[in-house]
Amino acid sequence: MQKNTVSIDTSVIPAKIEFAPEFNVAVSFIDRHLQEGRKDKVIIRETGGEEITYGQLAERVNQSGNVLKNLGLNSGDRLLMMVKDSAEFFYLFWGAIKAGIIPVPLNTLLRAKDYAFMIEDSGCTAVIYSPEFRIEVEAALELLSTIPEIILLTEGESECFLDQTQSADSKLEAAPANATDDCFWLYSSGTTGRPKGAVHSHRAMVVTSQHYGKDTLGVREDDICFSAAKLFFAYGLGNGMTFPLWSGASCVLFPARPTPESTFDVIERFKPTLYFGVPTLYAAQLQLLESSGNETSVSPNLSSLRMSVSAGEALPANIFHRWKEQTGTVILDGIGSTEALHIFISNRADDIKAGSSGRMVPGYAAKIVDETGNEVQQGEEGRLLIHGDSTCKYYWNNLEKTATTIVDGWLNTGDTYHQDNDGYFIYGGRSDDMMKVGGIWCSPFEIEAKLVEHPKVLEAAVVGRKDESGLIKPEAHVVLKDLTEASEETSGELLQHCKTGLAPYKYPRWFQFPQDLPKTATGKIQRFKLRSN
Repeated sequence: MQKNTVSIDTSVIPAKIEFAPEFNVAVSFIDRHLQEGRKDKVIIRETGGEEITYGQLAERVNQSGNVLKNLGLNSGDRLLMMVKDSAEFFYLFWGAIKAGIIPVPLNTLLRAKDYAFMIEDSGCTAVIYSPEFRIEVEAALELLSTIPEIILLTEGESECFLDQTQSADSKLEAAPANATDDCFWLYSSGTTGRPKGAVHSHRAMVVTSQHYGKDTLGVREDDICFSAAKLFFAYGLGNGMTFPLWSGASCVLFPARPTPESTFDVIERFKPTLYFGVPTLYAAQLQLLESSGNETSVSPNLSSLRMSVSAGEALPANIFHRWKEQTGTVILDGIGSTEALHIFISNRADDIKAGSSGRMVPGYAAKIVDETGNEVQQGEEGRLLIHGDSTCKYYWNNLEKTATTIVDGWLNTGDTYHQDNDGYFIYGGRSDDMMKVGGIWCSPFEIEAKLVEHPKVLEAAVVGRKDESGLIKPEAHVVLKDLTEASEETSGELLQHCKTGLAPYKYPRWFQFPQDLPKTATGKIQRFKLRSN
């Protein structure tokens, strides 16, 4: 058996992690805990009641890897997982990696046509899915001209995956690998169009779990992590699985759709110390917390939390301040991506600037460049490029997009940023969402952050729209806390509110009041859909 073969040098900046020539990451995340005495410690708490220890996890990972090999999967084969947040997600994911098979967790909220695309695009050998998703998965299979060799439910029928693990060998030698070999894929969330398969190496999860999880967030062995973001999402994969595993901590797995009520219930019942949300969910939770005195009023016990974290989209300063006032805890905002696997710029407990994404996470470098690729002056906006050992190797089956996104080891994040005088990174919006108004670049996020300060506003998205002269002007799509207040009068109030803090060219010229905003399953607003309306 391989031993833990990772050494971490934090004496230099940026921090560097060295890996042994032979390195299968499942050894460091799963087997290591038996050697370090955590066999009987609980790693997984499922909200349905089951608890899994580190020892049980290691045994079931081995059994799972053997099941996959017995089914006929070979080293390098792709396994598509449409699996709920559960212990079996861990078993499949790590069992595949230990056996040399490449797991590809998919968004469990997708539809049949999306699954059909990913099955064909990946050239996968196996599809394993939770019964909850069988309608869409099985409909996807009917759309295919060629069906993958192995189709299997996780549970619920004879010969299902969990059934087969019961009789499988509980010993499994880790497949030979090195730190830069292909390990697992994640498909991008489709914020700007069709998802792309980001291919990650064995070292990637170590890099994010050490540099962000331990060095920045400070995950400890006594922490309990609860992520509202699901495991199929790069953000959730770190929060709910790799960070607790790397630090010897525990996690709470909640398979249902997160709502303000359900997340508050989980926090009260399981008392996590670290809570990971997204700006949209924090806004909805605050609406409940601030509704004291009426029938929707709630007062959840959140005293177990020592820290909250946000990513997915930039967190407005207004939400940061309101959350701190209501809960007594701070939200550490940061920016990450599927391609980088997790957060690479972040606020930290002892270094917070509300409304900013924070500063560089150890182990990463960044530069902000203009349209010609030259670095801009401090304070000027441009495209954010980052460099670090967790970035994906390439996009599967997409050489053209790989060539434009990953250049000489630098990842084009697709985000517009500037660095203020204190070195904090300030989000300007997605590069594709930036508007040129009156010849001046205009950030939709700045306008949105101003709008959500208004007491009537739950959330907002701003896009460019042509006026009668064909010139681009800002248009605001605003979800109100009370939908019945949509009116010309409210539009006027919001316009006056914007005039108190924005330059004139940034004032929205039109206001729309939809019931909700189009989003990816990970909570990111799909502004391109608003532009197409």
